[in-house]
Amino acid sequence: MKKSITFTVLLFFTSTFLIAQGSLDFGVEFQAYPTGIMPGVRLEKNFSERHALHLRVGANIFDHRDWGKHFKETGSGYGFTLGYKRYFQPGHKRWFLGLRNDLWFNQVNWTKDIALPPFTGTTQIMVVQPTAEGGYTFVKNHLFFTPSLGFGFEINTRTKGEPTGEGAIVLLGITAGYRFW
Repeated sequence: MKKSITFTVLLFFTSTFLIAQGSLDFGVEFQAYPTGIMPGVRLEKNFSERHALHLRVGANIFDHRDWGKHFKETGSGYGFTLGYKRYFQPGHKRWFLGLRNDLWFNQVNWTKDIALPPFTGTTQIMVVQPTAEGGYTFVKNHLFFTPSLGFGFEINTRTKGEPTGEGAIVLLGITAGYRFW
């Protein structure tokens, strides 16, 4: 029952998102942070003259090294992003500020120390990552290119296994794609 309600809400949101007036951007997004990368596919729906909502589906690949709670933490996962942007100029171009929230389902492989033999394990985590971002969108013909910089927090909301690293995060991003009018 819970899955069917979630599916219905997502289907409604997606169809409303696609039908509403305004341009639609489709592209690829790549974000890097000090201990990992997040590639993904992004859909952005521009509404009114200065506002946009976006959805991203992607992967999170990381190596926290010894910055986490263990001597070494590596892993990957998948997730999605919902976000909002406010452009300073009409036409959804140039400078913008935005808020976004990522939800990641990651597996962390960790090593507790460097003793022989090392003590290792795996933790499954669900990460909520609220982020504020700013950037600049270049548009030429129907192609767009957007560098961005974000600051947020990784918060492990569900942990199955030993606790792993979380905390502040700085993200450098690039998005490129095609704008449908």
